Amino acid sequence: MQNRRAEPKLLSTSHYPADPTSQIIEEPVGAALLRAADAFRSKTALIDGRGGIGPRRRWAYAELAEESRKVANALLQHFEPGDHVAIWASNSPEWVMTEFGASLAGLVLVTVNPAYLAHELKYVLEKSDARGIVVQEHYRGRNLRKILENTRNDLPSLRTVISLSDWESFIDSGTQQLLPKVEAVDRAQIQFTSGTTGFPKGACLLHRGLSNNGRLYAEAIGATASDVWINPMPMFHTAGCGLATLGALHTGGAHVMPPDFDAGFLLDLIEQELGTVMLCVPTMLIRMLEEQKRNPRDVSSWRLVTLGGAPVPVELVRRAEKILGVDVAIGFGQTEASPYLTHTAVNDPHPAWFETVGKPLPQTELKIIDSASGETVPVGVSGEICGRGYGVMEGYYNNAEATAVAIDPDGWLHTGDIGSMDEHGYCRVHGRLRDMIIRGGENIYPKEVEDVLFTHPAIASVAVIGLPDPEWGETVAACLILRDGQNATQGELEKFCREKLASYKVPRSWTFLESFPQTASGKIQKFVLRDQLLERN
Repeated sequence: MQNRRAEPKLLSTSHYPADPTSQIIEEPVGAALLRAADAFRSKTALIDGRGGIGPRRRWAYAELAEESRKVANALLQHFEPGDHVAIWASNSPEWVMTEFGASLAGLVLVTVNPAYLAHELKYVLEKSDARGIVVQEHYRGRNLRKILENTRNDLPSLRTVISLSDWESFIDSGTQQLLPKVEAVDRAQIQFTSGTTGFPKGACLLHRGLSNNGRLYAEAIGATASDVWINPMPMFHTAGCGLATLGALHTGGAHVMPPDFDAGFLLDLIEQELGTVMLCVPTMLIRMLEEQKRNPRDVSSWRLVTLGGAPVPVELVRRAEKILGVDVAIGFGQTEASPYLTHTAVNDPHPAWFETVGKPLPQTELKIIDSASGETVPVGVSGEICGRGYGVMEGYYNNAEATAVAIDPDGWLHTGDIGSMDEHGYCRVHGRLRDMIIRGGENIYPKEVEDVLFTHPAIASVAVIGLPDPEWGETVAACLILRDGQNATQGELEKFCREKLASYKVPRSWTFLESFPQTASGKIQKFVLRDQLLERN
């Protein structure tokens, strides 16, 4: 049942106190699994969304709990509670069982992007002090096991390698035993930040943060035991293994796992499994909308798509409602917050909710500050978004200096995002502090320009960045991907922008691309785009 929030008085300053309506459940992730197994025993918990011949593999909640216990027993043949164990693999049911098994065994799971190259893998395993790794043999034509073996000599702490191709023998190696006591305040995972602005840091996330964030997100979107969650988000990211996996778990939903993102396959999966809920990033939804227009499927079961991980253009919300017939909700957060800080509600009463990322979730406190003075700004004034509460990370692993920059002495997480808050506590995100463009002393938020360009009928996706300019300091540059069969000229787009934006905000540089550099979770890497454009010039 969805909890009603306590409504504070209208705000005059951009500070929203923590809403205590929903209580924090002090239990680790493994205990949440066992509690769900007792509550939803024979109900479907997990579905292998991979294609192929024959019926898909399915596990009821009681079966998932039993398999996860077996994983915990097998892991404890190789590791001690508290050890750091990595997983380097794409989405699969075995990934989910490893997550739950590690939790039951009291291990800290280090999540690794399967797209990483050898030097990136080495960096993460070395920085996290991983004692072992669960690895997928092949991913997108690359032999991950071979890459790992070629790296092991440089990783003296890495003792054990477990291959997913030997999964059954690994499970059989375990012996039934008394599992260790795990506390809600224990470290559950080390997740390395997605790298939109540089090389990643390992965020130490606690059980109570991940588990409660997934639950409160699910409550915010009105999820129930009748929902079928289609999860295209990578499991090495908090959205995949946290929000979707644990959101479905806490509410008794069925969790369907495709191995990777493919717009057509996901639409097929929604049609075949009668999917109802999907969490994704905007670029994923854009591709699905284009695919649905080319080759329509019956997606009438799909009731809700929730968007996060990147700025959400208002026009994208309208397209989703019109083309797919789904409700849309929007969230905001970051890995360091486990991850969500805010979310809109389904059928949100705020008249302009689609321009916002909603209110803070229960038990999360939010404020907007002047980044220079640290003072909380009045409502409607832009500043840095800061959050405080149960979901804030313990810190960056073995990086006290970076932790001190991210979390101040009063426990506030400084997100590095620019935003504003209205008198009702609804927040808007204008972009990253380092992405803000300053042209001739005027602040320009890329999202405002992107939202305008996204309404142009020829544009499928857009990213706006700042480039150095000898006269103005910076100039506005637009990078565009056009829709299939569409054309647009620079002159046409400049005219379009001048009708909707102040002249100083109109891009002076236009670049047409086939694709954007992205993280594996679909976030556009603007720092890579900027470097590419500078190299061209």
